[in-house]
Amino acid sequence: MASPKKQPDFRHLAIAGNIGSGKTTLAKKLADAYGWNLQPEDLSSNPYLEDFYEDMKRWGFHMQIHLLVQRFNRVREIREASKPTIQDRTIYEDADIFAPNLHEMGLIDSRDYANFRALYETMSAALPPPDLMIYLKASVGSLVTNIERRGRKYEDNIRLDYLKRLNSRYDEWAETYTTGKILIVNVDECNFADDREGELASIVAKIESQRAGLFD
Repeated sequence: MASPKKQPDFRHLAIAGNIGSGKTTLAKKLADAYGWNLQPEDLSSNPYLEDFYEDMKRWGFHMQIHLLVQRFNRVREIREASKPTIQDRTIYEDADIFAPNLHEMGLIDSRDYANFRALYETMSAALPPPDLMIYLKASVGSLVTNIERRGRKYEDNIRLDYLKRLNSRYDEWAETYTTGKILIVNVDECNFADDREGELASIVAKIESQRAGLFD
């Protein structure tokens, strides 16, 4: 596929979505299509990941603080990069979906959660939002299928009720997201992973439509 027309003022495209929604796959395909930087979610450097899925109550707060600092630094890197960047997962998801979900489930206590929120509010005030947010909306069935297909050992311990809770929060968050522009892609109806019906080109066309009005 030919590279889309470049518009240099566009700096930061972010992809949001639940576990198993296809964020990494789409981020890689778009980075290739545009010739932009790719900033993947660096799971290998997360020292809490496996412990978290084995004992969410013990490690939930630690996990969220680690991710918050990591995402903050990632956005600074994006804004200093020489080329536009496609980011896999965002700071907003940690603050508005994962952390409050753990708090509601009793896996992060109210004192720690209040500390987390205060830190997030301070950090986010210093960060510009993405120029465009892409939300990958997927059914729980699709998420489970994708998680099982990729076979990550630490994901064997993900509880179905946890996944369902996250999915509900993601949908509510996307419907009320006002920080910037958002493009919603229904993963159940758009097979961009295999791209058998030109779905990737369709997503690129929608991105270009959004970009055309970004700086009006």
